[in-house]
Amino acid sequence: MAISLTKGKPLSLTKESPGLTKIFMGLGWDPVEQKGGFLKKMFGGGASEIDLDASAVLFDKNKAAIDLVFFQQLNSRDGSIKHGGDNLTGEGDGDDEVIYVDLAKLPANVEHLVFTVNSFRGQSFDEVENAFARLVDHTKNQEICRYDLKEKGRHTGVVMASMSKENGGWTMTAHGTPCQGRTAKDIIDDAVRVI
Repeated sequence: MAISLTKGKPLSLTKESPGLTKIFMGLGWDPVEQKGGFLKKMFGGGASEIDLDASAVLFDKNKAAIDLVFFQQLNSRDGSIKHGGDNLTGEGDGDDEVIYVDLAKLPANVEHLVFTVNSFRGQSFDEVENAFARLVDHTKNQEICRYDLKEKGRHTGVVMASMSKENGGWTMTAHGTPCQGRTAKDIIDDAVRVI
C-alpha cells in the first residue's frame, strides 16, 4: 500500500523501495464542478476545462537549475527524463500528466528533482479539486507514495514535491507550496526555496 506523504516530511525511497531505478511521477486533477441547474449544464455549464502542466526541474548541489522538462521540452537534454504529454482539460480518472525518470541515467551532478504544476491559462487553484502527485516504481508498476493537495487559493502554480540525493539514495518530500506563474520557468525561485 502506498504511503501518504505528510507535507515537509522526507521519505527515504532507498528504505521503501530498495534498488529503485525507474520511476514516474503521476499528477492528476479535476476541474471544480460548476453549480447550476439543468439549463446551465445543457447549455455549457458543468465542469470547465483546466489546463494544468506538470514539470520537473533538475538542480545541482548548489541549487542551480540544470534542465527543465515541461510541455515545451518533453525530454531532458541527457534523455533521463521524459514527459508523457500535455493534458489540456484534466478530464478522466487517474494520472492526467506523467513524468518518467530513469534514475540510473541521471547525470551525476543532479542532486534535486522538483516537480511543479502550473496553470498555463492562468486559472487559479480555486478552480481545481482532487489534485495529487504520486510516485510509482515504473519497473514494478507499484505506487510508492502519494500527496493529495488540499489547499485552494488564487495561485496559479504549486511546487508539489521534490526528490533529493541523500547518502547515496533518494528521499521524497511533499511540499504543496503555492506560487504564481504560468510555466515552471516562472517558479524556479519558488522551487529553490523548498530544497
